[in-house]
Amino acid sequence: MPRIQPLSDTLINQISAGEVVERPASVVKELLENALDAGAQAIDVALEHGGRKRIRVTDDGGGIEVEDLPLALARHATSKIASLEDLESVHSLGFRGEALASIASVARVSLLSRHSAAQRGWRIAVGGDAVRDTPEPAAHATGTTVEVVDLYFNTPARRKFLKSDATEFAHCEAVVRRAALSRPDVAFSLRHNGRVTLHLPRSDEAQRVESVLGSEFASGMRAFGEAIGQGGGDGRNSEGSSGEGSNTAGGMAPVMLRIHGYAGSPAYSRASRDLQFAFVNGRFVRDKLLMHAVREAYRDVLHGDRQPAYVIQLGIDPRAVDVNVHPSKTEVRFRDSRAVHQFVYHTVSKALAGARATTPPSDAFAQGHGPGTSAGSAAELASARPPRIQGSLGVAQPRAEYAAFFSRPFAPAAVSGSATMAASAQAAAGTGFPSETRWIVPSGAAPAAASREGSEGAPMLGYALAQLHGLYILAQNQQGLVLVDMHAAHERILYEKLKLAMDASSMQTQKLLVPSVFTADRLEVVTAEEHAGTLHQLGFDIAPLSPATLAVRAVPAMLAGGDLPELARGILRNIRELGASRIVTERQNDLLSTMACHGAVRAQRNLSVPEMNALLREMEETERSGQCNHGRPTWYQMSIADLNRLFMRGR
Repeated sequence: MPRIQPLSDTLINQISAGEVVERPASVVKELLENALDAGAQAIDVALEHGGRKRIRVTDDGGGIEVEDLPLALARHATSKIASLEDLESVHSLGFRGEALASIASVARVSLLSRHSAAQRGWRIAVGGDAVRDTPEPAAHATGTTVEVVDLYFNTPARRKFLKSDATEFAHCEAVVRRAALSRPDVAFSLRHNGRVTLHLPRSDEAQRVESVLGSEFASGMRAFGEAIGQGGGDGRNSEGSSGEGSNTAGGMAPVMLRIHGYAGSPAYSRASRDLQFAFVNGRFVRDKLLMHAVREAYRDVLHGDRQPAYVIQLGIDPRAVDVNVHPSKTEVRFRDSRAVHQFVYHTVSKALAGARATTPPSDAFAQGHGPGTSAGSAAELASARPPRIQGSLGVAQPRAEYAAFFSRPFAPAAVSGSATMAASAQAAAGTGFPSETRWIVPSGAAPAAASREGSEGAPMLGYALAQLHGLYILAQNQQGLVLVDMHAAHERILYEKLKLAMDASSMQTQKLLVPSVFTADRLEVVTAEEHAGTLHQLGFDIAPLSPATLAVRAVPAMLAGGDLPELARGILRNIRELGASRIVTERQNDLLSTMACHGAVRAQRNLSVPEMNALLREMEETERSGQCNHGRPTWYQMSIADLNRLFMRGR
């Protein structure tokens, strides 16, 4: 083994550069953080050849005094910390003092700056190992310009690992967009090879989110904000803040933990995590704890493996978070991770519970004419808070004339074929649709209020007109036509009721006058025998009649009208696969989702008009009614304007 010897400063810097400077985007990130720490209000980023040839970042911050310019390029020299106490309470984005030195070891760097109190600007340059220790006078406005030329000019092996210019520029653009999301009060511009590709003026937070993430995300996003002060006092956080202040408005107690941001509509989900932005005290992070908390909040409304889209700004006491756990500073460690997880989870859950349903436009509206693009501006959406979280659509309690229909299970409408056709013709004549319209219209007239479309206090989902193919409810509201997936909607209603009943330990059981007997395999019979206590806790009485037969004697009252054999099989399968102990603890919602799915009104079941209206009223009073338990949308709005565009009326 060779003898131990100290490394040269050049080699030390290049090793450090391997951690800090992964690609041109890493340089852009470090320079943007320095500019923001300097108090910049406008930042301009100019790139050539994806940043491989040239990176220039100009800001209008406080600038650097001439005596400090050589130190700015020295290793571990910084103005942001001076003691261990400062390191344990980092308020700035950068603090290690190694970024510029590491960059200068693998590129040619020039630094121009003019301090706010100085009469002129000064310039200092680094070219590989050669450092101009004496600053030279140079014309420059107040602020700083850092220019990085020929990245990896002296380490060609590292240069070979870079991708194409287009790929490297895409990474740089992503860094600028993230910085812009964290600081809407700062103007950003990005140029590539002399062409402006991004221009973001100073704006409020909602407008900045819409500018960066697009109008499709903004049309369905839901604003949220919560704060917890010392001693457990709650205070509302001010929107648009960077998350580093220590006091709330109005002289409240110092805020220890606060969050604000925007949760994307469940319908606007993604196959990847490319639209997930989390910031801790203004610092972009990829923290597994925060990602898991948000994912759990979306669990009941997200379809399959789809990923949610969101922007979260978390403010926390700097002493309660360690930002010095990763070289790129994209990971953090919380002192009380459980409290942070629960705070984020409950805040996002409440935002999603109070959000009305939005669905992406169909192919007919692919040109931007669909319901998903007809909502108000992002600023209007941000300011629109529901009067109470209880109702997902914010309407009054269901009318008494409909309430009775949900006190009993759905029953098939007793309508003969000829009566159905007659009712169809009658309803078609009453609604203005042609009599040959081939819809199944159950017997019974729609409420008289259905004709008062523009009346004050009309329900959000309107009144039922017809049932289509035994699958969908067609309703008319003030905006136009509403299509409802009756099974998905009823499934969500039952699911939320089951969760409330389990939380309150008040699951009402209904004994069956005639037990439902079905054939079962040996595993199902054994499961029913061994876990009778768990089944009873869930509201079921399932007893074996023979080695191959089970009888359902009691079920939760709200599921009595469902397919009882399939419901029992699903419950027994979940208990067998997940275990009884997990079923009643962390996997309880999975079981309740299965129960709701089997207990919901099935396809091809004819509903009367009062029953359909009862379903609509229940949807208006149910949290997260815009999506079923599996994340699929439950209803879709087509406005009169959408219909006019579809049929080219007025052209």
